[in-house]
Amino acid sequence: MATFAMFAGSATAHVEYVTPPGTQPANVVDFLVAAFTTPLIVGVLVAGFVATLAGIGGYLYLRPFPADIAAFRAAMDDYRDLLGWLLRLSMGMPLIAAGFQGYLFSPAATLPYPTALRLFGISVGFFLLFGLATRVTAVWALFVYLVTLPSHPQLLLAFEYVPGLIAVALVGGGRPSADAVIARMADDDKTFYSRVDPFYRRLAVPFAQRVKPYKQLAPVVLRVGIGIAFIYLGITQKLMRPGEALAVVEKYNLTGLVPVDPALWVIGAGLTEALVGVMLIAGAFTRGFSLVAFGLFTTTLFGLPDDPVVAHISLFGLVSALLITGAGPYSVDQWLADRIRTAGEVATRSVTPTEPESIDEAVSEN
Repeated sequence: MATFAMFAGSATAHVEYVTPPGTQPANVVDFLVAAFTTPLIVGVLVAGFVATLAGIGGYLYLRPFPADIAAFRAAMDDYRDLLGWLLRLSMGMPLIAAGFQGYLFSPAATLPYPTALRLFGISVGFFLLFGLATRVTAVWALFVYLVTLPSHPQLLLAFEYVPGLIAVALVGGGRPSADAVIARMADDDKTFYSRVDPFYRRLAVPFAQRVKPYKQLAPVVLRVGIGIAFIYLGITQKLMRPGEALAVVEKYNLTGLVPVDPALWVIGAGLTEALVGVMLIAGAFTRGFSLVAFGLFTTTLFGLPDDPVVAHISLFGLVSALLITGAGPYSVDQWLADRIRTAGEVATRSVTPTEPESIDEAVSEN
């Protein structure tokens, strides 16, 4: 089961991007009924679910490697000042690639306006990449996505742009960015630019002040949005399209990696993505499941050589951002942090065993 889970990421791609031409769809109900009446498939899925619950319960009870976990969290926290840069790269680079290749956000979304698509993708991507008018650019790109979505539902394959662009608007350009350079010049009364500045004091500063109270919600936006994207991809690209998904398993000979029923590959990949999505939305063990997601993307890129890499850069970047921010407010992680000791506290207690563990012990010692 552990071996299968490690390789399941090889099937966690946007199936629509890699389906062989001429693939015939399969009946969803017949596929699911046949799969869930096969004892081996049901047994493996139940064993995986039980193992996941046991792993979570075992971690909460045993709290292994507390010093290592605390050091990892501290290292991630040190990168918070670069969060804006990471978010801009995550959105800007794939948009530039989309512009050069002539599609809108997703390789599945091609519109009959190639010149306009190229201008949009390249210009918006470069503005985000260099951090110039970052928040305005992010809001404009999000507006285009949402306006186009009703007529081109295939854009849901790139739903991660919604939380990503919202997070960019909340966090801003950060540093290094053109916005940071302009802000420093505009703030210095000795510079010539501060006397002719057309927008910094009038637009940028007021907008940043209005957004500042909501900046702490960026992790919530990211994990909920990415979680929705994972659930959507797991269900619609795997479980609801078994014919195409089975064709992908056959195309890449995934059963040669782990010799199990092809249906188990499809269902395992779909349920794994859905589970990761649910855990991210709940904000439960967010950094851990972000690492799982990162591993899924990595195995996908190595396992499916013709899968478009640029279609996953945004997800790679946003999951990496969650490694930095953690779950944020309104999360299971925050609820647990308020009720049990953190890894840092467990590590501190482990090197000071003479310290009383509870009030009752303290009273008894006195």
